[in-house]
Amino acid sequence: MVFCINSPFAAGVNTIVFCAFAVAVSVSVSSEGMGSKRKDREVQSDDDESAKRRTKKVDGDKPQLLPSMIKNKEKRSALYAKLKHEKKTEKRKQAKAREALESRALELGEELPPKKIPRTIENTREADETVCRPDDEELFAGNDADEFSSVLSRERVPKILMTTCRFNSTRGPALIKDLLTVIPNAEYYKRGTYDLKKIVDYANNKEYTSVIVVHTSRREPDALLIIGLPNGPTAHFKLSNLILHKDLKNHGNPTGHKPELVLNNFTTRLGHRVGRLIQSLFPQDPEFNGRRVVTFHNQRDFIFFRHHRYIFETREDKHADANNKDKDTGEEKKTLKGKIIARLQECGPRFTLKLTSLQHGTFDTKGGEYEWVHKPEMDTSRRRFFL
Repeated sequence: MVFCINSPFAAGVNTIVFCAFAVAVSVSVSSEGMGSKRKDREVQSDDDESAKRRTKKVDGDKPQLLPSMIKNKEKRSALYAKLKHEKKTEKRKQAKAREALESRALELGEELPPKKIPRTIENTREADETVCRPDDEELFAGNDADEFSSVLSRERVPKILMTTCRFNSTRGPALIKDLLTVIPNAEYYKRGTYDLKKIVDYANNKEYTSVIVVHTSRREPDALLIIGLPNGPTAHFKLSNLILHKDLKNHGNPTGHKPELVLNNFTTRLGHRVGRLIQSLFPQDPEFNGRRVVTFHNQRDFIFFRHHRYIFETREDKHADANNKDKDTGEEKKTLKGKIIARLQECGPRFTLKLTSLQHGTFDTKGGEYEWVHKPEMDTSRRRFFL
């Protein structure tokens, strides 16, 4: 039978055929979607089975299934928790076995088993040829002829001039105010509009031994410049983690005595030179009656500054003696015994320094020669240190 396209009967038939075709397509698409989901579940189950077959072999033929081999999140988390618990249990067993060996060695009077040394970034640092050694004659001969020998040999008394950058905030002078309580024979001058070279010339004429400049950025001190006089060197430090004296909790108030200086972990030639620069800021005859300690601790090329005073306290402990009983009441008498305890009280400020450059001579940004400059390409290894 042939129908005319323009006839109304043909149009109705075409509409019915089109609807039937659309229903068939939707049914086929839904069946294909259900089939794809079923295939995905089958593939995931096959992956889990293949992951179990891909287990690593540890200690010979003993297989071990790692969490990274499992795609299911719940199963992976459960396996990770199980492995972590087993590791913790094994560690506890080893600790008990070690305690048993130590107690047995003490009973028999034998030597204790060697203690395990944990692996840290410090004790696994890369070998450096510039590390100072006790038998380095060249190093000790250079100490007698460097720029700090006159101060460290007590031929000159340290005299420090402190100032700020041109555009400073209240935090810069506040830090200098705290540093004046730390470094004896230090004086503060406002920067004004003077160039730093003119300030260095003025300090040389007034026989200052060092100039300290506190640089601020965004109302916060971010750099420290130490210039040795009269011949340098000039060290530029990045300053961070600053906490002023007034912001420290339970801080102490230092006295006017000359403090003791502690320089820790400056092991290389560069670190030795930076340490002598810092040492030249303080007098070499500390007054121990003041009980003040200034510490510069180098760790991973970060120099941590701390200022403490140590305190001796006598605490009374109440001890009951069974032999000391009151005859009338039969109660035990309590005797007071004093116990001396030493503790540290932080005086502040507290901050961290990181060396960015060390320049020959006094401050000169155009024609100055640098002994050492920190560059980003130097930070290729976490175990490479320069101080």
